[in-house]
Amino acid sequence: MEFLLFLPFIVLLLSIAVMPFLAGHWWEKNYGKYSIALALIIVVYYVFFKRDTHSVTHTGIEYISFISLLTSLFVVSGGIFFKIKGKSTPIRNVITLLFGAISSNLFGTTGAAMLLIRPFINTNKYRLKPYHLVFFIFIVCNIGGSLTPIGDPPLFLGYLKGVPFFWIIKELWLYWLFTIVILLLIFYVIDKINYNKIKDSVKHKIEDEGEEIKFGGLYNIPLLFVIIGSVFITKPFFAREFIMLAVAVISYKSTPKKVHNLNKFTFEPIKEVALLFVGIFMTMMPVLEYLNQNSGNLGLTQPGQLYWAAGTLTSFLDNAPTYLNFFTLAMGSQKLSINNPAEVLLYLDSHKIYVIAISVSAVFFGAMTYIGNGPNFMVKSIADSKGIKMPSFFEYMYKYSIPVLLPVFFIIWLLFFS
Repeated sequence: MEFLLFLPFIVLLLSIAVMPFLAGHWWEKNYGKYSIALALIIVVYYVFFKRDTHSVTHTGIEYISFISLLTSLFVVSGGIFFKIKGKSTPIRNVITLLFGAISSNLFGTTGAAMLLIRPFINTNKYRLKPYHLVFFIFIVCNIGGSLTPIGDPPLFLGYLKGVPFFWIIKELWLYWLFTIVILLLIFYVIDKINYNKIKDSVKHKIEDEGEEIKFGGLYNIPLLFVIIGSVFITKPFFAREFIMLAVAVISYKSTPKKVHNLNKFTFEPIKEVALLFVGIFMTMMPVLEYLNQNSGNLGLTQPGQLYWAAGTLTSFLDNAPTYLNFFTLAMGSQKLSINNPAEVLLYLDSHKIYVIAISVSAVFFGAMTYIGNGPNFMVKSIADSKGIKMPSFFEYMYKYSIPVLLPVFFIIWLLFFS
């Protein structure tokens, strides 16, 4: 019976992957109703048959926190006009992606992605290819944000459970640097080949571009810091989400229409994320429950095993609960509780490589699919809204994440966790 409950989640993932191509017009009009309908199947079962309102309420609260953060960052960053005019050379793109990787630790992967995606698209307008945006997702939306609790939700949850703020950068900087350097080198080679192949007329347009940086709506930047600061508020209930959404409203109302027009700002990308992820959050409840109940029977006793197991699930499930489940499993094997900050510190002292393995996989593997991390889908939605042809769900995997990321992740496992 419990495996039948996995079907809505599987159906939703497959639909996100194939429906835009099998019935694109219908999907565009009905994806929200479809996602909510699948979510309701699970909600009705949990509430009326299982009599478990706690799980539904808890998941609903997590979803509200998730979408409040994404919405507020999307709206406020949409009010900041940031235009880079200049030569979209391979080295220029590498510098932009490196800047994004660093920024994602200050503004979170979502904030950095929403701030930089439009100027990154604009600066490459003469030769924009899907791989530009895919590597943006790899580096800015995921792997870049692995140095601070602000960077990515799993690390923030670890911080709330007692992992010291600066422990993360102290222990993960080498993994961050190693992976970012490899990905930037791969990107540079691909981009250099692409740049050398473009027509002379296009190359002349690029080379004739004057170097210029324009800003607008800069008063929204302090509002970004208000959102980031509100992340640390835990009481009273929903105060954090109220502040985030209030800041979003203030930003939207106070930003001149001209700035929004320059950014081609619409609510369609965040609407798509909100409607699809309500289905993902609700339908993945039985999957996460099964993993939580059976984690002790999975035979995961080594750092390398935790790395691959957590990474595989992170690719398709929300990385925050995946991180918590495997952290709980790892500490439970030593008869320690993740809900006791003193025991968390004790575990970090004696078994830090396990926590490092879980942390790295929870952040890095989010880049494997569009749904591995919230900003991934937002970048895709923004690109779609601008008429840019992005890879399909499966195409993203077999053309980019599997051939590019998996070998890098395998090297990380070989060097650090095997």
